[in-house]
Parts: sequence; C-alpha cells; structure tokens
Amino acid sequence: MNGHFQNRTAIVTGAASGIGQAAALELARRGVRGLGLADRSSAVEEVAVKVNAVAGRSVAQNFIGDTTDGNFRSRVYEQMQAKFGLVTLCVPAAGITRDALAVKVDKATRQITIYPEELFRQVVEVNLIAPVYWVLEMVGRIAQDRQRRGLGRWEPSEEIQGSAVFIGSVSSQGNKGQIAYAATKRGLEGAARTLAKEAIWHGVRCSVIHPGFTDTPMVRKMGQDMIDKNILPYTELRRLIRPEEIASAICFMIENPAVTGEVWADAGWHPSA
Repeated sequence: MNGHFQNRTAIVTGAASGIGQAAALELARRGVRGLGLADRSSAVEEVAVKVNAVAGRSVAQNFIGDTTDGNFRSRVYEQMQAKFGLVTLCVPAAGITRDALAVKVDKATRQITIYPEELFRQVVEVNLIAPVYWVLEMVGRIAQDRQRRGLGRWEPSEEIQGSAVFIGSVSSQGNKGQIAYAATKRGLEGAARTLAKEAIWHGVRCSVIHPGFTDTPMVRKMGQDMIDKNILPYTELRRLIRPEEIASAICFMIENPAVTGEVWADAGWHPSA
C-alpha cells in the first residue's frame, strides 16, 4: 500500500467512463480507504462494483447526479465524510465537448452561423466552474478541519493534507472546432495555478494534467476516420492514449509532492497548423 493513498478518502467525478473510471480503478489499486464516484450516468453503479472488486473490499460509493449542481456536490462530500472520513483527494474528471467552428459559412446559402452562446455556457459550467468548485469544497473542508484542531498555516513538517488534479487537455493550446472546450481547459490552468498558491496554506496541492487524445467515449465520438486522418498521424505513439496511462500519471502527480503545476501526457501529439 502507498502512504499517499492509504487511509485517504477520494472523490472522482465523471467516474462512469473514460479517464474518470480509470482514475477510480487506479486509486482503488493504490489502497484508498473510501472512494466517491460521481456521474450523471447510472453506469457509475457498475464502476463501483469493479472498484470494490479491484480493492478487495467495499471502498466505493456511487452517486448519480449533475456535477454542476452545488447541492449534489455537498451531498456527496457529506456522505463520504460521514462514512469514510475527511475527503483529501479529488479528481474532478467530468467533462463534455460541444464541438463546432466558432464562425461557419454555409457554402450554399452563404449564411453565417456563430457558435451558440448557450452551448458555450454549458461547456463552461461542466468543464470549468464545476471542477473548480468540487476542489474548493475539499479545500474548504480541510481548512475547517484544521481550524477545529487549532492548526493555522500548514508547515512542511506536516504531511500533505490534500491533493487535487484537474483534467486539462492538449486542446488548451487551441484546437480548431473547440472554441468552448479549449477555453475551459485553458481556464483550468489559471484556476489550478491560483489554488496552488492559495490552498497550500492549508496543506493542499493543486495541479492539472493535460491528456492527449485518449481512448474514451468522448474521443471515439469523433469517428474513426477523423481519428485516423487528423490525430494518429500527428502522434508519436501512432495510437490513442490508454485511459489507464492517464490514471497512472494522475496518481504519480498525487504521490510526488515535487511534481507541481502541469503535466503533459500527450503521447507526443503535435497538431498541424
């Protein structure tokens, strides 16, 4: 068992599939005490069964709901804390894409279509605001716990109190057809850097991992033709990244306090202009 995970309570959002599911399974392998799995899909129930099988004991509790709902978020934290103890690990992996060109010209009618504002707002809510507040909830509860114990500023002689890893993307550099998605992933960089400066007062580390194109339902929706023509030729590995490879990198970021800021797990992807 790894001391950075043993006796820790963790929460993963977007845990029903993709990187979220892989992260949950890897955290279970590394011996977390309790693991809250949040997703709007009922498939998260099956993931909880897999997680418990991997852990060899009952560590997972699944929660079905909207990750942008503050009441849902608070309920997850309350129940996990009551059952397993203070939440000190958070991987807010829930995310969506609503891809389209920012401005599109219809060749036949010459009509102009601007990316819908309502879609932009939806992507911001799910990909940027929600992850930040799932982490803020953890930081706030850790700070409150320290206050109750009469502790002030965290000192290096103490162990790390908590860790959060945001899920960015190589698209944060800008990617055609992803005006909203790219903006949210870039926004997570600023949020993580700010929290890294603020939350360490309470002993909490915050960082962000930028996965490349990973073999998830989100990427598969692009279609095999798109993947073959526009992704694989520009990737050094010439294949999609496996979700478990990203999960391993996330856990590396958690267990090594010297790894701060951002990690690019992009499999050598170099986009064309």
